[in-house]
Amino acid sequence: MAHILVRDWMTQNPITIRPETKIIEAYQLMISDRIRRLPIVVRDQLVGIVTLSDLYQVKPFDMAGEHEETLYQRLEHMTVEEVMAPGPITIAEDATVGEAAQTMLENKISGLPVVEPEGGNLVGIITESDIFRIVAEEWSTRHHGSLHLPRGSA
Repeated sequence: MAHILVRDWMTQNPITIRPETKIIEAYQLMISDRIRRLPIVVRDQLVGIVTLSDLYQVKPFDMAGEHEETLYQRLEHMTVEEVMAPGPITIAEDATVGEAAQTMLENKISGLPVVEPEGGNLVGIITESDIFRIVAEEWSTRHHGSLHLPRGSA
């Protein structure tokens, strides 16, 4: 994995949203497209990231004791800018997958937006699932093309 590059395994042109996107819209997009994170961009520049986990944790605490209907109205107006992680950790497209994995482990994150070395434009995203696919493929290739998983490990 030392020489496998991020650009060869990343998801190119990931789905992105803008800071003013409503959290409900972001949630629906993640569910319908089966993704767990959305880079947030303004004019092709990455300004933040929001994860499905971030959205699950949204609770308007300042409205404790309010009626449920009022809580739903508050949620309908919240934007991802209110819950996003600004200035996310990124990786360059010419970095190795090993560097990406190490960065994720050190920062306890499960995905990295991929940016151009020059200009910093968002060009992709690499996740722990992508890295796991690499490991599985490498392992499978070394063991004659077949995976032999122990019972009950699926």
